[in-house]
Amino acid sequence: MAHRWRLRHKLLLGVTLVVASVGALLAGTIYGLDSYMQTMKTTDSKLAELLKLDELKPVAAGILSYVPNTQKGPIDLLRLSTPQEDQVTLARERLAESKRIFADYKLRFEDTNRRKRDPDPYTDTQLIPIVDKTFVDLEKAIENYAAPQGALVSKPLSDDKEVRKQYERLLSLIDQLRSEVAGDMYARIGLARREYRQAMWIASGSAIAAGVLVLILITLFSGWVFKPIRDLQAGVERVTGQDFSQPIELKSGDELEDLATAFNGMMKRLEETYRDLEQQVEERSRQLVRSERMVSVGFLAAGVAHEINNPLASIAFCAESLETRLADYIQRDPQNTQVVAKYLKMIQQEAFRCKGITAKLLEFSRTGEQRREPTDLSELIQSVLEIAQHLQHCRGKRIVFQPFGRVIALVCGEDIKSVVLNLVVNALESMEEGGTLTITLQSKNNFAEMTFSDTGCGMTAEVLKNLFEPFYTRSRTGKGTGLGLFISHQIIDQHGGQISATSAGPQQGSTFTVKIPLQAVGTKAESKTLGGTLPIGSNKKSGKTQSEEGLGHAA
Repeated sequence: MAHRWRLRHKLLLGVTLVVASVGALLAGTIYGLDSYMQTMKTTDSKLAELLKLDELKPVAAGILSYVPNTQKGPIDLLRLSTPQEDQVTLARERLAESKRIFADYKLRFEDTNRRKRDPDPYTDTQLIPIVDKTFVDLEKAIENYAAPQGALVSKPLSDDKEVRKQYERLLSLIDQLRSEVAGDMYARIGLARREYRQAMWIASGSAIAAGVLVLILITLFSGWVFKPIRDLQAGVERVTGQDFSQPIELKSGDELEDLATAFNGMMKRLEETYRDLEQQVEERSRQLVRSERMVSVGFLAAGVAHEINNPLASIAFCAESLETRLADYIQRDPQNTQVVAKYLKMIQQEAFRCKGITAKLLEFSRTGEQRREPTDLSELIQSVLEIAQHLQHCRGKRIVFQPFGRVIALVCGEDIKSVVLNLVVNALESMEEGGTLTITLQSKNNFAEMTFSDTGCGMTAEVLKNLFEPFYTRSRTGKGTGLGLFISHQIIDQHGGQISATSAGPQQGSTFTVKIPLQAVGTKAESKTLGGTLPIGSNKKSGKTQSEEGLGHAA
């Protein structure tokens, strides 16, 4: 996997490049300033040397410069010295002065070398001993000139060959030193010019590099930092506007990409939570509507049952009374005895039958606790199928039951049996002859899962949406009441389970899936519906299996 450039690495790279460019610019500036300072120091020292040599030159040149005084006064006529002696004296004084000045020059030269300000001290170092030796030789030549000469010698000092030779040599060496010092100054100035140009190149190059680097860094950081931050901000604004369809896509390979990935995960969970809340709100709204409708049905059923129950009791009582009073009449007319007894018996049976129906209506309108027991769902389904196979709608159709092991659940057996029977009848009614209903049973994740798959007429999306609404029916026979699936949904919901339906479309069959917890849990109806329990269908206590006549029509 390629190395991922973290955000700190990118920032560190940017800081390093900026520091490098600033360092190069600073180095060029310091280099130029250092060259300037070195030139100034060298010029200062060499200028001091040159001034000393300029001071030395006229003094040394005056060693042999003697102008005799032709205007003699009374005192001059009495002088004891000759012009030659005056020349020697003057030469000695000026030679001493020249040596003193040259000694000061040597001190300054030594100071320049000690401070390393002389760009080429080699020539100066060689000339200084020669000049010292020339001073000595000139002094000897003057002494030699003065020693053997008498008072009447008329040869001037400047005409002495040895003195003239050493004198001219001294002046030549001083000129060489002056030229060397001046040359050192010009060399230092030339070097300073070159270093100045180099410093300018370095500073200019560094400035250009810094400008280019700034542009590059702005471009890079626009893709590394600024654009990802803008994308993150846009993503947050989309989520704020409840738009979860577009995730944040970042390929920066740093902490911002990790942040975008985490944000996408959070956005996905938020979207799931939001959709779940919408489904829950929609489901609670549907349950509220169902509950309100069934409360009304329950009140209506209770009122109708109460009003019909009294007349039925009166009819049954009157039939019994008539049967007792007509006993003498029946004995006098034996031919009609069986007919009268038969009709009276029929009146009593039908009255008690109607009374049983009203009792069931009253039972539907009451609430109560469900009694749950460990139930073998495989045996329960098998018992329902034994009844269903005698139904008229089962003729020419095939039922396949596939249990995957024994499944025991803590349920109210009669309620679950009515749910299974309702789903089986619905499937049989939806299929033509030759159709197949496949039922499976298995235990999965602490739930008992039952599926009912048929090859019938199928359902549209609209039917699937309203399938469990009360009084909603699309039965092929046209005889459905629209309560079967609603009651089944409420029963499964009371058990803490789920019932759902799927279909690929019309004429492509349907599949109902029922999930019931294996262990008893708090019923959803107790905590989510108005009144705590269902208004009807929650307290049926039939003690025997329904007969074929009692099956009724599916929704």
